[in-house]
Amino acid sequence: MGATFDLVAAGARIHQSGCMGCIGMGQAPAAGSISLRTFPRNFPGRSGTQEDSVFLCSPETAAAAALTGQITDPRDLPHLLGIDYPRIELPAESSVNAAMLEAPLSAEAARVVELVKGSNISSLPDFEPLPDRIDAPVALKVGDDVSTDTILPAGATVLPYRSNIPELAKFTFSQLDPTYPKRALASKAGTGHIVVAGANYGQGSSREHAAITPRYLGLRAVLAVSFARIHWQNLANFGVLALEFADPDDYQRVEQGDVLLLENIRATIGAGTEITVRNTTRNEGYAAHHRLSERQVAMLLAGGLLPWLRQQG
Repeated sequence: MGATFDLVAAGARIHQSGCMGCIGMGQAPAAGSISLRTFPRNFPGRSGTQEDSVFLCSPETAAAAALTGQITDPRDLPHLLGIDYPRIELPAESSVNAAMLEAPLSAEAARVVELVKGSNISSLPDFEPLPDRIDAPVALKVGDDVSTDTILPAGATVLPYRSNIPELAKFTFSQLDPTYPKRALASKAGTGHIVVAGANYGQGSSREHAAITPRYLGLRAVLAVSFARIHWQNLANFGVLALEFADPDDYQRVEQGDVLLLENIRATIGAGTEITVRNTTRNEGYAAHHRLSERQVAMLLAGGLLPWLRQQG
């Protein structure tokens, strides 16, 4: 504790363990100012301030900058302040307090446990199986490198609804198009909708909510130039068909509001990886493909991972 007291006396502030500044839940910087962070996230607005300038750095660099008041190479500290370069040595073994751990309940015992939910906690919505025909509008067209933060923001305004999917869904794509949630939800009762994206769609945080909330709003398929790996997996987990343009240039031919048609989907994605997407608005077609395994195809047909697991008994 002696080192902790020294840090506090020097002006440092200790926060509780958790995501905290990584998701804009503490120490939000002033608008237009530079903030050095050791957290692995620096997407626009992730710090909790829209007009932020967040730079990622090592803990040593952050400590050196705190001492000098400007971005400082910690190797310059001997010259600047006459102190040694900080070298972190990790312990050979990590201590584990086993008294904090409890063995999980058996499956039989878990089934009779009543889950007590507060007013802001909703059950995960039931997602129906993948239809054999999708005839739906492009509710949103986005560019390259759209992150899961852009799909579903974090921060103090959004995170209180993390266990309330209907409320959380109201923030989906709000940074790009605040009208998307209402428009998407209106499509849910009918054909659903489609999102068209550029390259590396879904980069960044692995949060599954970035797949759940668009799915809740009626998203049936994403047609992209390419996907970030983890979000691609999460889309399959929640019953959203992830397709890639065979010709990336076809991305330029689709516009928001176009109606896209996919037919005989269930047999097609099980028989191979190729599928044709018809743009009925422009009377043209695009070759596309999926990268789903046999297991992922089965999951998708069932409506997602949870419905598929229920089918396994």
